[in-house]
Amino acid sequence: MVNLQNVSKIYNHNTAALEDVSFEVKMGEFVSLAGRSGAGKSTVLKLLIGEDKPTRGRIFLGQFEVNKIRDKELPAFRRHIGVVFQDFRLLPTKKAYENVAFALEVAGRPQREIQELVPQILDMVGLSDKMNNFPHELSGGEKQRVAIARAMVHRPEVIIADEPTGNLDPLHTWDIIGLLKKINQLGTTVILATHDREVINGLEKRVITLDQGRVIRDEEKGKYILI
Repeated sequence: MVNLQNVSKIYNHNTAALEDVSFEVKMGEFVSLAGRSGAGKSTVLKLLIGEDKPTRGRIFLGQFEVNKIRDKELPAFRRHIGVVFQDFRLLPTKKAYENVAFALEVAGRPQREIQELVPQILDMVGLSDKMNNFPHELSGGEKQRVAIARAMVHRPEVIIADEPTGNLDPLHTWDIIGLLKKINQLGTTVILATHDREVINGLEKRVITLDQGRVIRDEEKGKYILI
């Protein structure tokens, strides 16, 4: 599903964000990218979604070689992935339903399909009763659930979550992690970037640990270990 081959990313000719990073993620896996802030986690995710290009190496996601995708091809490519951010990135003047529907409208999906899909996906994330609420009327955990619904509405093969619990209290953190696990159990590959030790240790899933732009550990049922 995901394959990084000897990927390096150099900024300003001499600052290495990633150095010779290689790993694979199989279809249906749940993988955590662990490491301190600045370890290279977010750089990996930016490269995976085509937001940036590697200095060296090749990146594959499904049938796409991401490093070769042209800018005009990015919108079609990104319908195969769902991205969840720490800061939610909801449209403040749109209700929960409208935030999710907007992702389909931009893709040119017919209104009948939108009216069918959006309630289904909001029900899946447990927000059927919040469909008509604006973001400012939702808790942090509810906002992140809307963001996950928006990411899932295209039925992507992969969900990429960049510190999705960073702005949440412990209770809402585990709500969101439970939802990501549920999505994974339904067959979607999940790649979670986090520096939250409790989340990583509680998941008991595969952990790829980055430090100073290099992979220093890759373990099934891994723990958060930094020396």
